[in-house]
Amino acid sequence: MFGKILIANRGEIALRVLRACKELGIATVAVHSTADASAMHVKLADESVCIGPPPAKDSYLNIPALLAACEITGAEAVHPGYGFLAENARFAEILIDHGVQFIGPKPEHIRIMGDKIEAKKTAKRLGIPCVPGSDGGVSSDEEAAKVAREIGFPVLIKAAAGGGGRGMKVARSEQELSSALSTARSEARAAFGDDAVYIEKYLGTPRHIEIQVLGDGKGNAIHLGERDCSLQRRHQKVWEEAPSPIITPEQRKRIGGTVAQAMRDLKYLGAGTIEFLYENGEFYFIEMNTRIQVEHPVTEAITGVDLINEQIRVAAGLPMSVTQDDIVLKGHAIECRVNAEHPRTFRPSPGRITNWHVPGGPGVRVDSAVYQGYSIPPYYDSLAGKLIVTADTREQCLARLRRAIDEFVVEGIETTLPLFRELLENDDIKRGAYDIHWLEAFLAEGEPGS
Repeated sequence: MFGKILIANRGEIALRVLRACKELGIATVAVHSTADASAMHVKLADESVCIGPPPAKDSYLNIPALLAACEITGAEAVHPGYGFLAENARFAEILIDHGVQFIGPKPEHIRIMGDKIEAKKTAKRLGIPCVPGSDGGVSSDEEAAKVAREIGFPVLIKAAAGGGGRGMKVARSEQELSSALSTARSEARAAFGDDAVYIEKYLGTPRHIEIQVLGDGKGNAIHLGERDCSLQRRHQKVWEEAPSPIITPEQRKRIGGTVAQAMRDLKYLGAGTIEFLYENGEFYFIEMNTRIQVEHPVTEAITGVDLINEQIRVAAGLPMSVTQDDIVLKGHAIECRVNAEHPRTFRPSPGRITNWHVPGGPGVRVDSAVYQGYSIPPYYDSLAGKLIVTADTREQCLARLRRAIDEFVVEGIETTLPLFRELLENDDIKRGAYDIHWLEAFLAEGEPGS
């Protein structure tokens, strides 16, 4: 096992990793920008190193500074959390070249899954069901039109190097295709420096279902059930739950078994998430995230497995502490992302927190690095914390979530808590009857379909 781990991140995920390390008896190194000098993970770590000024490119994305921090502290491994350099294959390679273990997948797997065209080809080869579409990038409008006619309109144009909804456009007819291609390519070039795009069949009312996987890099891999992440705004998740209200045990066993076998064939190392669109009983692969997810706590809640602990174990060359037979889903869990944002417009609301009181009681967990008097800086993601509740049934879980939100006090900044209060009163949410377009319709119209 490692003696010392450097945590190459900030906020709640840095604190989450730090806690796992402490439980394993591993010394911790926090890194921080000058804007995060008073951050909770910095206060609690065994050592801390300032790696630059507030802009992420000068600090949390500054690979030479992170390498220097490893050298001066003697860190044996780096946990990247999520975001920043978590899915940067070159960073993983550089660490390995310098004798530092990257707590994450093998660089070649990060690279394959980071290119959506290669990821789709790999998924097909591994037997994972995919959305009908182009086999690779489309180089011309004529090629795009041919593919679109074959799979049928509407179609979705996506950036090969994309994410977060950028470089993504819908064409509902051949007349719209050329303009949508041009816009998608421009957005992709601006956002990712790569204008390659591909085409998929556009699904009208899908759910967003993702499967958590874990592998030891030696051919052993398991799945830990699914999460339903369909409540989204501009392709950004807002509310996640596990298990999905609409997936049957038979479907879970089938798709979970498929992806676990694929990860065994790939000899995948560490935690990962296979993301699908789900419609009319069918799963369609969209991407794989080769890192821990923001929403991992709901899986931990219903399986009892500490995913960060497992990441560290397998990165150190130890076996997973659980087998597939050990994974039994118990109860229901929901996570709400408490963002420092206006609850309707999602306008960022950085600033000083003048009052902070988190809920407690049975089945309530709050993952946050925020404290009373802390100032949320304007330079980074607006996630202030995650409220996770667990109960025996979904109905009980919703009641517990309602109670926990009523206890949650945040003053000095705006947060998304009022949105969740509103959602909990909605009949569609109570029934679990929503898709990936539901929330945007709710925000735009007051009620979906009105």
